Amino acid sequence: MNWMAWTTETAIFFAGVGIALVLMTVWEVLQPTESARGFLPMATTRGDRFFISLLSAAFIHLLWLGTVADGLVIASALSVIWAALLMRWG
Repeated sequence: MNWMAWTTETAIFFAGVGIALVLMTVWEVLQPTESARGFLPMATTRGDRFFISLLSAAFIHLLWLGTVADGLVIASALSVIWAALLMRWG
């Protein structure tokens, strides 16, 4: 595993995504979701919105690195806020 610089932050990130996927799976088994329309231009399920929020977080971080290149904590905070909005009203 020497090909990638594993840091504590990287491990926390991947562990968080893994835990979120497990929790989403348990939630889906206990309470199946139905497609719903929100501010997104299509009907989505809970899993769809979670996937879109993960992709959005990647793009937010890339945009942040490309323009500011400092303080990824702010990009992470923006990603969490966007994910919360998307999961609630998306």
